[in-house]
Amino acid sequence: MPSEAAPSAAIPAVGEAAPSAIEIDGVTVERDGRAILRGVSARLAARRTAVIGANGSGKSTFVRLLNGLVLPTVGAVTVDGLDTRRDARAVRRRVGFVFTDPQAQILMPTAVEDLRLSLRGRPRKEIDRRVAEALHAHGLEDRGDIPASALSGGQKQLLALASVLIADPALLVADEPTTLLDLRNARRIGDLLLAGPARLVVATHDLDLAARCDHALLFDDGAITASGDPATVIDAYRRSCA
Repeated sequence: MPSEAAPSAAIPAVGEAAPSAIEIDGVTVERDGRAILRGVSARLAARRTAVIGANGSGKSTFVRLLNGLVLPTVGAVTVDGLDTRRDARAVRRRVGFVFTDPQAQILMPTAVEDLRLSLRGRPRKEIDRRVAEALHAHGLEDRGDIPASALSGGQKQLLALASVLIADPALLVADEPTTLLDLRNARRIGDLLLAGPARLVVATHDLDLAARCDHALLFDDGAITASGDPATVIDAYRRSCA
């Protein structure tokens, strides 16, 4: 696990512990009488954490614990001291979630409307400015007012990511965000995820993306089987698949 010592700078350097953390304490998740996760405990304090493993290993269920999309059957999850069950609303204000399929989170007819929705309640001038900045940052300047259904797959995922980032989450959780994308778009999404100011936890099959993180967890059959430096954890995953 990464060092738990607090860094001296206000912003932690790569690989150093953040001033607060995600705590997963003895979590079991059962569904239809079957354990999806089994007695999982972890402390996530790294700037960028990758969660890897085969399909059905439990990694998607694990990351969905972090914003309360999934609640523990047994155990507890806290994000910066907030319990995902007791403090659900506060947790979701802090945690942004990016789904595998952007269709699951694009709610409005156009990119501009979708981004504005994420900023509802703020002053109009601020919304206009931040929407324009987000469109530019994600290469969607000329796609703002066309139907979201007409966007390419990569553009839809860029919009889905932009609609989460524009709300300034403290923690960004992404569940296999590059799985449906071609290599170029997958790389672009990965760059945006890693460069953002929010702490990141990403479940991914993209081992190149995982290798660029600061810490990694390997899941198998609902349990963490390796945790630590991404290169070491990825090597353990490759060996388990041999």
